[in-house]
Amino acid sequence: MRRFSLIATAIAALATGCTMTPKYERPAPPVSASFPTGSAYAAQPGAADGGARSARGVAGADVGWRDFFVDARLQRLIDIALGNNRDLRVAVLNVQAAQAQYRIARSELFPTLAAQAGQSKQRTPKDLSLFNQTIQNTYSVGLNAAWEIDLFGRVQSLKDQALAKYFATAYARKAAEISLVSQVATQYLQVLQADDLLSVTRQTLRSARDSYGIVKLQFDNGTASELDLSQAQTVMESAAANLQSQERARAQAVNALVLLLGEPMPGDLPAGLALDGQNLLTDIPAGLPSDLLLRRPDIMEAEQNLLAANANIGAARAAFFPSISLTGSFGTLSPSLGGLFKPGSAAWSFAPTITLPLFQGGQNLANLDLANIQKKIEIANYEKAIQSAFRDVADGLAARGTYDQQIAALERDTAAQQRRLDLSTLRYKQGVDSYLGVLTAQQDLYSVQQTLITARTQRLANLVTLYQALGGGWVERTGDQPRAADAG
Repeated sequence: MRRFSLIATAIAALATGCTMTPKYERPAPPVSASFPTGSAYAAQPGAADGGARSARGVAGADVGWRDFFVDARLQRLIDIALGNNRDLRVAVLNVQAAQAQYRIARSELFPTLAAQAGQSKQRTPKDLSLFNQTIQNTYSVGLNAAWEIDLFGRVQSLKDQALAKYFATAYARKAAEISLVSQVATQYLQVLQADDLLSVTRQTLRSARDSYGIVKLQFDNGTASELDLSQAQTVMESAAANLQSQERARAQAVNALVLLLGEPMPGDLPAGLALDGQNLLTDIPAGLPSDLLLRRPDIMEAEQNLLAANANIGAARAAFFPSISLTGSFGTLSPSLGGLFKPGSAAWSFAPTITLPLFQGGQNLANLDLANIQKKIEIANYEKAIQSAFRDVADGLAARGTYDQQIAALERDTAAQQRRLDLSTLRYKQGVDSYLGVLTAQQDLYSVQQTLITARTQRLANLVTLYQALGGGWVERTGDQPRAADAG
């Protein structure tokens, strides 16, 4: 019954001149029609530093990375990475390999033509030979041609599958380039964060050493207790240990950045901006979730993989039906080399072949089942890609709407902790309070300073991630014509 249904499908395909590939219908996006709303998503660009820049209604994917990142040092690092990163180089080579595979599959649609020359020598037993000629020589030269008539679209379906795979690889390369831009920027921010943390730790260490010196002098003079001295030493040694840890973290952050660059850190880089001087775009419009279908290369890659699986079903269906091949040759034959081109030596052959599968142990049925299952897998992958993209943008919008207020509160907290430390130090010097109040205030100030630096880094990193989630990073300058996904 199933084979009869396939035959009926084949007759209908021949009547309409179509392949046996199922009609493709894009699955409905399994996400809401709009991004989440609420207090966490109420973005207020520039609330923290007053220096935010506006995208002025330009979609994230259309904002050039040179316009998004204004730090000249970072721009140079991104430019170097795009030219030298090994992962991106592999992605480009994968596109070239997929293109070659497509050309191979497309070539199957055309006849093949080959020139051939040969010699054959055969011995026949004397009692079976004519005129006692036991040795026979045959020389030949000519052209051979072969062509499979693709009545049921098997070759066409395989060509379509290879083309979709080529497009999928091209979109994967585009996603890799966009990701590389984001990775370089994020890692650069990690280096800047390490610089700021080192600066705060050195400042804290200097202050702790000064305090320790004062308390040590007081202890030697009998006006400070050993407890005060131990507490002062605790702060100093803790800051000294943190300094070494952060020195190590900065060196490792630079090493990770060098890996992304694909070459040693150049010595002629332009001057860069400090962490709190990074001025990224903060109000890139997110658009609608449906916009991601046209902007996110990973979603387009998943859809091309789905199209390839859909085309593979056509090839699996066509395997149930006859395969028609035409082969022929034209040339000359002669028993001697010198007689190949003499009159009367012309020879030709024509051999059409029809092959109909009768019994293959269920192989064709299994291949068709496999093709249908693979399509279901690619549908799930496509839907998951949309859901992941939706979540990436929603997370970015939620963070964008809350980081400014968080940083503003941390800045106020830092100012208050600094004032608390100043007052505690003054009260200790006047003999009103013990050194414990100074110690606690110093530790709390150091802690909130580190938290503030981390929050600033996370805010900037979130803007970079949101830019990537919206498809940004493929265009170098705003207004440039986007390159094709397989363009170099």
